[in-house]
Parts: sequence; C-alpha cells; structure tokens
Amino acid sequence: MIEMEEEKEGEASRLINSLISSSHSVRSFPAKWHSMRDKLEKLNSGLTAVSTSTSTEETGRLSELLQAVTATVNEGRSLADRCSNEYYDGGKLQLRSDIDVVVSRLELHSKRLDEIYASGGLTHSRSIVLSKPGVRASRDDMRLYVKDIFSRLRIGGSELRCRALASLNEILSEEGDDDKKYVSIVAGEMADGVGLLVSLLESGDLDTQEATSEAVATITGFECYRGVLAPAGAVGPLIRVLETGSEVAKGSAGRALRRMTANSDNSWSVSAQGGVTSLLKLCDDEDGGASCKELIASVLAVLKDISRVGEIKRFMVEQGAIAVLAKLLRSKEEANQIQAMDFLAALAFEDESIKQRVVGEGAVETLVGILQPDSRGSSKAKEVALRAIETFCFTSASSVSILIGSGFLDRLLFLLRYGEVSVRESAVRSASRLCLVSKEARKAMGDLGFMPELVSLLEARCFEARETAAEALCSLASVRRNRRRFVQEEHNLNRILRLLDPEEEKPVAAKKLLLSALLALTDSNSARRRMVASEYRKNLEKLADDDFGDAKKIIKRLSSNRLKDILYGIWSS
Repeated sequence: MIEMEEEKEGEASRLINSLISSSHSVRSFPAKWHSMRDKLEKLNSGLTAVSTSTSTEETGRLSELLQAVTATVNEGRSLADRCSNEYYDGGKLQLRSDIDVVVSRLELHSKRLDEIYASGGLTHSRSIVLSKPGVRASRDDMRLYVKDIFSRLRIGGSELRCRALASLNEILSEEGDDDKKYVSIVAGEMADGVGLLVSLLESGDLDTQEATSEAVATITGFECYRGVLAPAGAVGPLIRVLETGSEVAKGSAGRALRRMTANSDNSWSVSAQGGVTSLLKLCDDEDGGASCKELIASVLAVLKDISRVGEIKRFMVEQGAIAVLAKLLRSKEEANQIQAMDFLAALAFEDESIKQRVVGEGAVETLVGILQPDSRGSSKAKEVALRAIETFCFTSASSVSILIGSGFLDRLLFLLRYGEVSVRESAVRSASRLCLVSKEARKAMGDLGFMPELVSLLEARCFEARETAAEALCSLASVRRNRRRFVQEEHNLNRILRLLDPEEEKPVAAKKLLLSALLALTDSNSARRRMVASEYRKNLEKLADDDFGDAKKIIKRLSSNRLKDILYGIWSS
C-alpha cells in the first residue's frame, strides 16, 4: 500500500515538473502562466516530502488528492499545448478562463495537502535534506537543493525545519558579491520563498525564529535583493522580533532592518508598523551587554535613516528621541555614544528648536566632558563631540554662553596643545568657527592664550589646518585687547612674518588672512616698531611687490611710522 502511494506521488511530481518546464515556452498569457508555475512549485514542495500515512483514513485522503492533482496537471498540460499552438478553441476569453480554473484547483490541492499534514496523519521518514551540491554543481542542481530545503520548511516539524534552515544559512553565508547564485534562487526564483521566510520570523519556536532572522539578514546583505523583503511584509515581523525575540534573533533582525532602511522607500513601512516607538524603547533599555551594544548600533542606524523623512523626524522628536539620545551620550559603549552624537547632530541640523531642546537636556555638559584630558574617549569620539557642539551651540548667543560656562574653551585649548593630529585639526576648525559667531568667545579665547597656539598651527603639515588657524588668528586680532597681549611676545610677530616667505609653499588664502591679522596689529606702535626691526620684513616687501593689497597697506604704515621716528629724533636733538 505504501509503495503504491509513493508511486502515485512520484508520478504526480514528475508531471508537475514537466508542466513547469514546458510552460516557460508558452508566450500567450504570460502573467497567468507565471501564477500557475507558482502554484505548481508550492504544491510540488509539499508532495516531495510526502512519506507514509499512519492511518488507513489518511492514506485514502492522500490517494484521492494525488488522483485529483494528476488530473489537474494533465489539464494544465493540455492548456499549455493549446496556447503554444495558438489554437484558441472557444476563443481567447474561454482559454483565459480555463487557465484561471486550473490555477484555482492547484491552490485548493495545496490547501488540502496542508490539512492532511496538520491532522498529523503523515510522517516524514524520507524527509532528509539532500546533500549540498559541490562547488562546480550546475544551476539546476542548486535550484533542486533549494527547492528541497523549502519543501521541508513548508511542511516539516520543528526539528526538520531547523535542519532545513541550518542548511539554508550555510549556503547563503558562503555567497559573495561576485557569486550570489543561491541568494538569487531564494529571493528571485522560489515561489513565495521570501514570503515563507517572513512568515517563519513570527514562529513561536525560538530556534526557528533565530535561524530565520539570520537568513533574512543575510539576504539583506545583497543590495539588489533588499527590495523584495518590504513588499513581502518583512518590516513588521522584524520589528516584532526586536521587541520580543531572543538576543540572537534581535541582533539579526536589527542588521536586516538597518540594511533595508538604507533605502528611504522603506522608512514609512517602519513608521507605519510602530517601529519608531519600539526602536526608541530599545535604545532607552541599554544594559551594557555585548549583544545589546550591537543591537543599539543597528537600531540607531535605522532611526537615523528614517529620520530623513520630515514627518517621521517630527514624530520621533515628539516620542522623546532627544532625551533618549542625550542619555546614550553617557553610554559606556563608545560606539553607541558616537552614533548618538552623530544622530543628534543630524536631527538638530538647521532646526533651532531641536538645538535648544538638546541644550536643555544637558547634552552640552556631557559633550564637553568627553573632551576632558582624563577622558577615556578615543580621538574619533572627541572629533565627533566637537562637531556636535558646533551644531548645537554655534548659532545662538545664549548657547555660546552656556558652552563657555561649561569649561569648553579650556578643553579646546588643551586639544590644540596636546591633542593627536586629527583632534588638533578638528579643534582648530571649532576655534575658527566659534570666533566667527561670538565676540564674547573671541575675548575669552584671547585671555586664555589661544593666539600663540594658533601661530604654532600655522606650520602644520595640513594646508587646511594652516588656513583655518590663520582665519582664527585674523578673527581674534579684531579684538583690541587680544592685539595688545599678542604683541607683548616678540616671537609671535616674527613667526608670522617668517611664514609669509613668498618662496614657501603656502595657500594664498592663508597668506591673505595673516596679512589681515598683521594689518590689524599695526594700530600698535610697539607692533609697528617690531615689524620694522624684524629680519623678516623683506617678506612683506616682496608680497607688496606681488600686489598683495594688505601687504602694501602694512608697508605704507610702517614707512609712515619710520618717518615719524626720524622726525622725532631730529626734533629731540
């Protein structure tokens, strides 16, 4: 009896495969034949795993189903012949209707087979996952292997399903950018392949959910196949895995969502599924674990991606995003800390109300703390903190006052003196920009001794750093008391004059800025006398000859001052 049923199942499967193959050559009604192939694939997956029945009643139901399947498939074969021969007996409308009937019957057969499995009447003694094809296997062998895996996923029990998922993850993890055959079969060729994985994301079985999350995350690693997941309904289940799944499943789901939201088209899907609230809650529940560190990194990336949509950004802020991110600034995990700083800066960009709320949450004091000399923060963390401070505080006088009161200038000066090269370059940019927005800051920076440090940076290897330092010096020189203090140390003027050597490679913009600073300094008698006496005065003269306007003005003032000195000497004799 068992052998007879197996023969019937084998015959039905053979007929199905034959019809699938021949249908590809049919040119009429392509959409309808595509739908029929999907139904045939699904049905064949179920039949492939049929083994034995534990009861006479179920054996009879299975035998009856196999007969019906065979009849329907034979009818489909007849329709394929009629379409191929363009013999439209009864007209196109009738033929179209006949195809729809066969498609409906195939769907009904699949449901009946599912019912038989659900009743527990079938066992899976033959349901062993096929051996993985070798490296040089044909595309057909690879496709057959994937189909076999998915047949077990559709009708197998928990143990069999986990074995199938393990095999699936094994072949997917071996894929590379240049060789993604298995991914293309799963995501592009399998009938409802991605849809089945999406449904398994919400499995109550922990192992199944973890393995499925890993498979989905792997597929999202291939940019060309990310687009099939959102239409298959993956966003909602992934969010629910993040809410209630195991740590392993959450990590995979987070990576998958992170990759999917790199495409802004998926932003609304996340928001519509309640993702904003759920993701913010995950960030607020940081516990410091290694898995939590990775998860929060993914969640922050997702939130930042979807915040590019204005309406979602506003909703995010209303849901308390700023307070959550301000809390993350104090995270023990530097990676999360950096992402939070970067994300907050992105939210506050060109939005004064958000900047004020960030300042109000105490974020400025936290950021300044990251710049402390005894801070364990890396150079990267300090650079990101400086950029964030610029975003939050450099556009408002009140925010600048808060910033100065927090000890920021002391930290900034320390970084200019002792910071690593990249940090010093970031610090000089911050110093230059702060000079441009606040006279109060320019005065305080002059009092603290910023100008000599900026002069030393005029000899930095990076041309951009030199130019930025020159720009900051020019701004600070606009304050009279800064000029007086600067002139008191003779070597400051000499260093600037030496750096104006026309023969030395230096950006023209930097030279012009230094000339502007020197021009401002010439309102001091002692500065003019020192310039006249300097051995590097010839550099000014050469620049004047090269038509640098400020150089000519400086030479004129110095010449006038020298004439006055000569006359004063005559009158005094």
